[in-house]
Formats: sequence, structure tokens, C-alpha cells
Amino acid sequence: MSIWDQMANHPGAEQRKERAVFETERHLVAGDVTLPLEGYQSRFSDLLNRGDLAFLAITDAEVTTIASGEVTRHEFLVLGKAHIKIAYPAAAGPPAGE
Repeated sequence: MSIWDQMANHPGAEQRKERAVFETERHLVAGDVTLPLEGYQSRFSDLLNRGDLAFLAITDAEVTTIASGEVTRHEFLVLGKAHIKIAYPAAAGPPAGE
């Protein structure tokens, strides 16, 4: 049973939202991902490295088209992990050289 299944079975399970930025070939996506408050699977890198997830659920998302700079907002979207080129917690800032 995955941690998300365990959390669904425990509605009082403590969770936190972490703002993150994802760059694909055509878009820059900034939004919130939900993680366990502490312990197993609580790091941002754990979310990215989970082999059982092909998509990431993102809330309060801002999507910027790289070519035009056009920005759209979405309450919820799913992002295919296969399309992610760079990902980082928003608090960390972009990688060096960006």
C-alpha cells in the first residue's frame, strides 16, 4: 500500500504543501505539491523519485509558456513526470546558471 493510500485511509493524517517549480520543454509550472508532514516520503525528492507515480498532482498552479511568456492559472492539474526537465522547491530558487 502506498503512502498516499495510507493517508487516504487516515483522514487526520498530517500533510503539508510545498511550492515547487517544474520546467518542461514548453512550459514553466509553479504550484503546490502535497507531501506527508514528516517521515516516509516527506521530501520533495521522494515525490520525484517514486516509481509508482507517472503523474504529479499540482494545485494552485501557474503555467507560463516559455516561448510567449503567457501565464495561465489552474486550481488543479496533473503533470507527466516524463516531461519534466528540471524541478526544484520554489524556496530554493532556480538551479545555478538559470
